[in-house]
Amino acid sequence: MKLYVGNLPYNTSEDDLRSLFSTYGAVSSVAIITDRDTGRSKGFGFVEFGNDDEARSAISALSGQEYGGRALTVNEARPKTQSGGGGGRGRY
Repeated sequence: MKLYVGNLPYNTSEDDLRSLFSTYGAVSSVAIITDRDTGRSKGFGFVEFGNDDEARSAISALSGQEYGGRALTVNEARPKTQSGGGGGRGRY
């Protein structure tokens, strides 16, 4: 199960996130989303667990908890939606 983790302090590293969530089970992957241009954290990321029960335990324990002075948002990640792509005008 993949979890969305929001409201992260901007200085949180992927290792910090892995350490925080590994208390609740085996973490498969961690990704902090960064701005494409600046490389700076956008303040959210994803943590994936191989075991759904462990993931639910992490949600229950960490959602709303303060981390680095901010209350975390932790829930099951929703699948990506297909976007229409870039704007602009096409030639006819």
